[in-house]
Amino acid sequence: MKTNFTLILIAFFAAFLLLLIIIPLLKRLKAGQYILGYVKEHKDKGGTPTMGGLAFISAIIIVALCFYSVRDGRVNLTLAVTGGFTVVGFLDDFLKISRKENEGLKPYQKIIFQTAIAVVAAVYCYLNKLTQLYVPFGGGLSVDVSWGIIPLVIVIFIATVNCVNLTDGLDGLAGGTSLAYLAVIGLMLIVQNAGMSSLCFIAVGTLAAFLFFNVNKACVFMGDTGSLSLGGLISCISVFSGNSLYIPILGIMFVVSGISVIVQVIYYKRTRRRVFLMAPLHHHFQMKGYTECKVTYAYVLITAVVGIICLLFV
Repeated sequence: MKTNFTLILIAFFAAFLLLLIIIPLLKRLKAGQYILGYVKEHKDKGGTPTMGGLAFISAIIIVALCFYSVRDGRVNLTLAVTGGFTVVGFLDDFLKISRKENEGLKPYQKIIFQTAIAVVAAVYCYLNKLTQLYVPFGGGLSVDVSWGIIPLVIVIFIATVNCVNLTDGLDGLAGGTSLAYLAVIGLMLIVQNAGMSSLCFIAVGTLAAFLFFNVNKACVFMGDTGSLSLGGLISCISVFSGNSLYIPILGIMFVVSGISVIVQVIYYKRTRRRVFLMAPLHHHFQMKGYTECKVTYAYVLITAVVGIICLLFV
């Protein structure tokens, strides 16, 4: 654990330094977020620098490459996949900024890129026999899904990446929830002796630094650059360690974000009425009068509590 605490500190300061460099650069480049007008609470956030995810993702990759002197194939692919999603997110953010609107890549373009990356991860799992899945609350019980790991991993990646992306709607929300998730999964991997725990704690350190600049009132947003890459990182660590089935449990608030959007869209198309005042769900709570800080705190707290319960049964 001493090594992991050291990694958290190293990663924190690495990300903090990069953020001190990148934020002024983003301001000079006028890489500001375009804010849609239908959320009145966000009207004063227009122009806030985005793509801050570049800082903490770069810090994760740099610290991980320095720490893992003996190369671990799972870690290498995790960094590559995370980098791939960073590129997709960067393209999306870049197009939004250049067009001065809130639409970057087309949805089908995102899905194509995400599926291509997910297929690589899925095939890797099958070829390297990473087909054992821990059963949540099973006390170490696992099941082998064999070739079924391929479609399962593809679905997991697409769902997780997009749900994390949808959760990135309030200051500190996606970053704080992801930090709680990664801290819990890191502890779980230590108990399971499944490896990759150090990568989790490196990510925890970088996210802690990012949240210093991202909590309300944020002076930088992670953008799709950060949210898509976080989804990829969470997917890789969970899938490659055999903890795929824990994603909808530990990531319950990510799931809530995704399901709330799906329910809202389907119900509105059928009835022309809305289930929520606004989707994803965090905007519904915001329109009900809850502050951003309170909603963010609730999301992080619920993730942490669910994580502690999971740890009790590992």
